[in-house]
Amino acid sequence: MDAEVQATPTTPTVREAGEFAVVAAVTARLPQSALVLLGPGDDAAVVRAPDGRVVVTTDVLVEGVHFRRDWSSALEVGRKAAAQNLADVAAMGAVPTSVVVGLAAPADLPVAWAESLADGLRTECAVVSVSVVGGDMTRAGQVVISVTALGDLEGRDPVTRSGARPGDLVVVAGRLGRSAAGLALHLRGDAGLLQRHAELAAAHRVPAPPYAAGPALARAGASALLDTSDGLLQDLGHVARGSGVRLELDAAALEDDVRALAACAEELGEDPWAWVLGGGEDHALAGCVPAGTALPPGVRVVGRVVAGSPEVVVPGVARPGSTGWDSYR
Repeated sequence: MDAEVQATPTTPTVREAGEFAVVAAVTARLPQSALVLLGPGDDAAVVRAPDGRVVVTTDVLVEGVHFRRDWSSALEVGRKAAAQNLADVAAMGAVPTSVVVGLAAPADLPVAWAESLADGLRTECAVVSVSVVGGDMTRAGQVVISVTALGDLEGRDPVTRSGARPGDLVVVAGRLGRSAAGLALHLRGDAGLLQRHAELAAAHRVPAPPYAAGPALARAGASALLDTSDGLLQDLGHVARGSGVRLELDAAALEDDVRALAACAEELGEDPWAWVLGGGEDHALAGCVPAGTALPPGVRVVGRVVAGSPEVVVPGVARPGSTGWDSYR
């Protein structure tokens, strides 16, 4: 159990408090944005949709698969749960408008943990000025969090995975490999390593997606875009197959990411290239833009699109054994 939140006589469990008291305690911590016409308290929320179309995405986080309570505080889990969904909205070139959350939890979960989870959700949603507008809660043998995020396209077409064309440039916004390095540190469980590389360990617990880059790239005319939740090679592979093109990445353009991980990789006996190319959960955005596009701040060119078989290659770099996350492997 999360060492920061233990049930005590003054901090009851969800069984002791009851579902509706927990829901009331959680929703009291969730302020509503100007986009919300009707927030928590009714059978459903009502949210403005200025564009007339709604972008929808959902993700599920399962304790022991996507997070561990002995590694992450409830606040960190809440931030991570919100971030991976808000990043998906940004990857469509949209701006987030609201979030709904489902929580399944054991009966002995402290109410304070659920409250801290709500604080994390609120904190991450505040980064993009949206709010949690509702959700559901039920009993389960482990903590499971389902988040659905809604977004608005602001009159633009969605940016999909299938629009890349030969001659385009491959671009990335955000950091690569940090979460994978942090995961390796937590799995090793060495307190000294975790302290020496605290920033990388924290990057696994709480990602930092470049939310603004998604709409900015859409306004700049991006031809393809996605969230690198599963790993750069694996996710760009979706673009290659969806667009029917070959993506050639420039190893030199990724050297800064590799150098940032080199010291940690050396201590762990790992290859930093494997983290940069195959590590997920940084929630960087990757995609393609026509050559000559004025790139938004924080966006860098990492390769090019050419005609050929649909694949992603990095000349001069050995392909890692794993090119990304697969929930069933």
